Amino acid sequence: MASIFSKIIAGEIPCYKIAENDKFLAFLDIFPVQKGHTLIIPKVETDKIFDLPDGYLSEILVFAKPIAKAIEKAFACNRVNILTVGLEVPHAHIHLLPTTAPGDVDLSQPKLKFTPEEFAEIIKTIQANIV
Repeated sequence: MASIFSKIIAGEIPCYKIAENDKFLAFLDIFPVQKGHTLIIPKVETDKIFDLPDGYLSEILVFAKPIAKAIEKAFACNRVNILTVGLEVPHAHIHLLPTTAPGDVDLSQPKLKFTPEEFAEIIKTIQANIV
């Protein structure tokens, strides 16, 4: 059975896409804990991050770097951190989280709610800051 992320990659489920190439897709988390909370997923269906082929492990960080830098410019934060948990979706992925305090990376904190228009504005703000 295909994961929800595989369905997003296939276009069966819409997402708030920030960037994409032939190997990876970046989109806003629909249950964010911070404004700008972004997910980066490989287009190969692999359950665990460290089961990805070696090339993907390095390339996912290179793909994520300009997006993380853009999030850092776009939103008031000290830095953007990477979190890999992988328990909620059986598809390798990383979270990019704008962070000012240690609790900002706690995925169990209350989720923020945004309208589709607000999500679209967040995307525009991030994309405008990608170098």
